[in-house]
Amino acid sequence: MLNSSAPVLEIRNFWMRYPKSQEWTLEDLNMSITAGECLALVGSSGCGKSTLARVVMQILPNGSICRGYLSVLGEDPSQLNRENLRKLRGEAVGFVFQDPMTRLNPLLTIGAHLIDVLQAHKPDKKFTWIIGKSKELLERVGIGSDRFFAYPHELSGGMRQRLSIALAIALDPALVIADEPTTSLDVAIANQVMAELSKLCKELGSALLLISHDLALAARWCERINLLDQGKIVEAGSTKGFLQSPESLLGKRLVIAAREREQICVQPLIKPELILEVKQLRCWHALGGLPWQLTWLKAVNEVNFLLYAGQTLGVVGISGCGKSTLCRALMGLNPVRGGEVKLKGQNILSLKGNLLRKARRSLQMVFQDPCASLNPKMTIAEAVADPLLMHDLMSRSEAREKARTLLQQVGLHPVENFQNRFPNELSGGQLQRVAIARALSLEPSVLICDESVSMLDAEIQAEVLELLRDLQLRLKIAILFVTHDLSVATSFCHKVIVLDHGRVVEEGIGKKLLEAPQAAVTKSLVKACPQLPSLT
Repeated sequence: MLNSSAPVLEIRNFWMRYPKSQEWTLEDLNMSITAGECLALVGSSGCGKSTLARVVMQILPNGSICRGYLSVLGEDPSQLNRENLRKLRGEAVGFVFQDPMTRLNPLLTIGAHLIDVLQAHKPDKKFTWIIGKSKELLERVGIGSDRFFAYPHELSGGMRQRLSIALAIALDPALVIADEPTTSLDVAIANQVMAELSKLCKELGSALLLISHDLALAARWCERINLLDQGKIVEAGSTKGFLQSPESLLGKRLVIAAREREQICVQPLIKPELILEVKQLRCWHALGGLPWQLTWLKAVNEVNFLLYAGQTLGVVGISGCGKSTLCRALMGLNPVRGGEVKLKGQNILSLKGNLLRKARRSLQMVFQDPCASLNPKMTIAEAVADPLLMHDLMSRSEAREKARTLLQQVGLHPVENFQNRFPNELSGGQLQRVAIARALSLEPSVLICDESVSMLDAEIQAEVLELLRDLQLRLKIAILFVTHDLSVATSFCHKVIVLDHGRVVEEGIGKKLLEAPQAAVTKSLVKACPQLPSLT
């Protein structure tokens, strides 16, 4: 057990700025975490939450400037040599990254990832122990040891995040920094993961720094909360006190936005036009076996639904149920083994060449991982304008001006501060807004949003949902809204379907599903859904 009287992490009068920047990203920060404590660090996208985590782990760009006092278990990470810093990363501090796919080696199986970490830090352990420990970790985070030989690209976004969590807790560290650890997880799995992280803290006396934009998540798992705004801590205290009576202007806005999110009213449809019709869609993956006796993973199996102009259809389900596979199948990014996808009456699965290319303009997608969907060598303005140039719809100057307008619409303003930056210079929330702007550039008839607001704080999330709604009302655009958050689907979508093991197991009005779920998986999602505590 760790000494509970000494801070595991202590920061005093700390300042930090990135290379070539004239502004401080973190300003005069003061905070500490003791053993066994759970502290939430919340704030709007781009406020510096992830930067603080990278400061502790010493994974900052060369030339970054840091001033002030920083201590992890009594030592300053910036003063450690390479060998001791390597030990700190993993043995003393476990880090759950916000974007797991970019942190995993695509050439290693998920089992090999865990073996690599355990062998590097536990060289005295036998290989049989390492294998057993690796499989145990997979079971603890809800992946299952049967996926031991799978590769990262064969897992859903949620399952990749669970692997990231398994890697973080593998060595029982004194401090776990979880940077938006549940943004890509459904509420049921998110609840399991957070329960596991909290259990780790209690058993070992470890501290947990939860970086999140989700106030309900923070309220459920953390006793204390720090609110960060433009690099400064503007409010600190008990989570309960903050949620009941926030003192700062930002705190009041975030709490109000979180409480009002469930009150969004869905507009009724009047004489809708059928835009997208999916019949008996099947997307199976071969897992191996003899050529005449293959084993199939039926990721999407006999799925049927209709989507009308001006309608939002929610797709919910636990991680790995087939939500993202369904999106990729509709976009032609995954092979389809059967069924029909009719866009305005035309089966796009039978189209080829220019006809398919033209049809695809009407069907655009906002991917779950914005960092992986953007070209790291393109500026933000170039990334948003790129679809317009690829389809020869505008000149380069016209496309750039259109990109500026779209960036303004999704809340990246002033545009001059973003248009010439690169993806690695933006926060996760800002990247997601860029991805949305890029998808909207071709003015599609159907917009597929795969967890498009999961990485945004409550206030920005509400703004993006309002943007999507305004666009929908103005252009009668249809939206397929994929999310693990049943409460968001309930408030934003006209209708919701629930997927489980690739099949639709329940469908209906979101509010009815939330109040009286019928399928077992829907009941588990409703039960696990985090909520803000009552003010009474």
